[in-house]
Amino acid sequence: MGSTPNTLTNLIPTLYEALDVVSRELVGFIPSVTRDSQLARAAIGQTVYSPVAPAATAGNVEANTVPPDDGQQTIGNISMAITKSRYTPIRWQGEESMQMNSPGGLGVRALMRDQFAQGMRTLCNEIEADLAGLYLYGSRAIVPNDTTIFKTNLADAANVRKILMDNGAPTSELKMVIGTDAGAALRSQATILSVLPSAQDMATQGVLINAAGFQIRESAQIKSPVIGTHSGGTVGTAAYAVGDTSIVLASAGSGTIVAGDVISFANDPNYYVVVTGDTDVSGGGTIVIAEPGLRVAIAGSASPAITVRAKANRSMAFARSAIVLATRMPALPEGGDMGVDRTTITDPRSGLSFEVSKYLQYRQVRYEIAIAWGVKAVKTEHIALMAGS
Repeated sequence: MGSTPNTLTNLIPTLYEALDVVSRELVGFIPSVTRDSQLARAAIGQTVYSPVAPAATAGNVEANTVPPDDGQQTIGNISMAITKSRYTPIRWQGEESMQMNSPGGLGVRALMRDQFAQGMRTLCNEIEADLAGLYLYGSRAIVPNDTTIFKTNLADAANVRKILMDNGAPTSELKMVIGTDAGAALRSQATILSVLPSAQDMATQGVLINAAGFQIRESAQIKSPVIGTHSGGTVGTAAYAVGDTSIVLASAGSGTIVAGDVISFANDPNYYVVVTGDTDVSGGGTIVIAEPGLRVAIAGSASPAITVRAKANRSMAFARSAIVLATRMPALPEGGDMGVDRTTITDPRSGLSFEVSKYLQYRQVRYEIAIAWGVKAVKTEHIALMAGS
């Protein structure tokens, strides 16, 4: 090692050993969302386009001399921005390398495997955290009967599925990502033994359980955001129809309602996700709830009380097509930089591609693991929250 100009080709086995460790971390969102992972380069702020296949059209099977002249489709696309370009570094000096490779030493390659694993793990966790942050775009929410999701049965999965079905989400490829508290509650139930995935193949890698049509995974990055300080607020005297999203508050109560809060109105069993909040509810401002809006109309002068759900985790249920993760290789200047070698490795389970670069320096060598990415909620009606531990 040291400053010896080994090519990165020799490190490929070490890199894939490291990937094998990373792929088994608690990253539930990355394998659950729609991914557009390309080896092309992109800069921060650059807009990239992900293709979207349209819904299929079915036809009647009828005998004929030739097959029907159909099947043409217009392929759409989703535009999204690359918002982050991040790296993790690894550096070895010549003296360190010789000491580690001396008789009785651990060996540089063995330690480097763990260093690369930790580097990719850090980047995976950052991407996972960004995806978990899309809870802000949930359409509606459920609140478990108990504090913890799945504490007594699987009813929470059925209830959150109802939200997605009511909103018109596709029934195929439904995903759910929960926190570790909910995962522990799920594992404690005897019923889980009868519905465990039959095989841990590429499609089911990391799936905890299949229930109510969802592939359920865990994530260590589930958010538990700070909620508004609202107390005693009510809706104003105007009437609201089913589907309305802008709600004017009465000049009552105190505190704040913030984006991402899960709220309910008196005499309405539904829980709504706040898109735009109010910094002082006593002033009679306006809040906006997510599409598809109210499920129960509010009569004029009813002025129902508003309740903000207590601080809780934001586990998420969604159709895969509702969330997109785009990854690219980080930008390079024209003509390149000081890197003497580069390679790209792709995790076959998550689909993430990392760029590994090598920089030769004075009596030391520096490796860099890098990836650029952006995330987007493209169909908010097909995302629902589970506001519980």
